[in-house]
Amino acid sequence: MAGLRGLGVGVRGGPGRSGAAAGREIAREYGIVASFLALFITLSVASDAFLTKSNILAMLDQTAPVGIMAVGGTLVFIAGGFDLSVASIFAVAGVVAAKLVDPLGPTGALLAGALVGVGMGAINGGLVTWGRINPFIATLGTQIVFRGLALVLTGGLLLTVTEPSFSTFGQGGVLGITYGIWTWLVFALIGGFILSRTTLGRYIYGTGGNREAARLSGVRVQLIRALTFVVSGFCASVAGVLLASRISTGQADAGAGSELTVIAGIVIGGISIFGGEGAIWRCVLGVLMLTMISNGFNLLNIDAIYSDMFQGGVILLAVGVDAWSRRRT
Repeated sequence: MAGLRGLGVGVRGGPGRSGAAAGREIAREYGIVASFLALFITLSVASDAFLTKSNILAMLDQTAPVGIMAVGGTLVFIAGGFDLSVASIFAVAGVVAAKLVDPLGPTGALLAGALVGVGMGAINGGLVTWGRINPFIATLGTQIVFRGLALVLTGGLLLTVTEPSFSTFGQGGVLGITYGIWTWLVFALIGGFILSRTTLGRYIYGTGGNREAARLSGVRVQLIRALTFVVSGFCASVAGVLLASRISTGQADAGAGSELTVIAGIVIGGISIFGGEGAIWRCVLGVLMLTMISNGFNLLNIDAIYSDMFQGGVILLAVGVDAWSRRRT
């Protein structure tokens, strides 16, 4: 907390705050927890199949790629950025992994695919920071370019991998839990540790909360912002090779539209679109809420269009609460 004050970032809930203001802050901070529990309990009561081991593990495994991308996206958001290119990086990574199986072997190909996102994230970071292009516009442009690159690499065809061990990462597991779920857990723990326990985390919060004050305090703001895009790109590429391994296929349209799901999960988790606030555990709950909505509507045999409408309403509510809270404080 003191570190954030030193960077000029306001810390809420101080001694001088009124009871009403403190109440609003508590509601904003832990509203996602109450909403998550309410939805979880409702679905558990409404459907006998929801609260079963197989369904819970299936939901977590299904959500893992989006969840991994959301961890990186959360860092970008907190630092005051925005990344629309993650789905395209996701696709390129899977395609690269599938193409390199023959020369590098399954393990080498998966590692190469995972590292592709580092370079693409660096391109995003460079455009946004030193190129001074708005993050929305910059990553919208790279989203199109990277997706085009995936199409060029595949020639518009599916790249099927016949090597059995290529699918181990996507389909295997330990202790009855898939590697995808374990990977998401590891990324979430590392991301949470960085934000809450390291100087880099304080710099990320400071950069998003008050960029000029952070700069005057000696923080290399441009480098910190660029680094968050690199991390986001790496997370997207790991998620991409996870899916490619799961289906033993590299395809240019993989993950199309998933960038919106990632952003929705981050926003629903209460990470501010204005930067400077948020936590990894919140984005995890936000992503899981989206999955539970989809899964619950499916189990209850409700038309999927109503699930989309409900998700849209939740997103609008989350953004509205964030904006309202900032105006009042």
